[in-house]
Amino acid sequence: MTALASAAMAAPASAAEAPVVVPLQGLEPVIPMDAPTVATGVPMPKPGGPTGFQEGQAGGLPDVTLPRMPVSSTMPETVLAAPLPEVIEGSEPGTALFTTPSSPLKAVTPGASVGNPVVVPSGDPYGVPGLTTPNVGVLTPAVTGTLDSQGGLAQPTA
Repeated sequence: MTALASAAMAAPASAAEAPVVVPLQGLEPVIPMDAPTVATGVPMPKPGGPTGFQEGQAGGLPDVTLPRMPVSSTMPETVLAAPLPEVIEGSEPGTALFTTPSSPLKAVTPGASVGNPVVVPSGDPYGVPGLTTPNVGVLTPAVTGTLDSQGGLAQPTA
């Protein structure tokens, strides 16, 4: 009984997408054919932690003030099916299909770097650190993944 309860609780956490079916039946009075169907999903991103240790400069502040955070997910399978209109009377033309299988997706959020505005004290008699203009920069976001789209014609089932 405990195993069943823990399996039921773990199932939603392991889901990598939220299914979405786009309702297009409202188009049928306007277009001269059956409405197409679109079934896909919304990816649920999983955030990660910053990778690597950020070294600081001589003044003590790290080089990267806001690190880039990795995010991973799976792009869900998408199926677009549009029934073709009957051109020749009595024929069954089939369905035009466009599909993309699920594929992994990795991204990195933007980050920021700010140089240290305080420099190491020079050899003057007071030993007071000097001030300098900090070097400010933006670390760009990145997305990597692969989409393998396929288009074709599905024959009607008899």
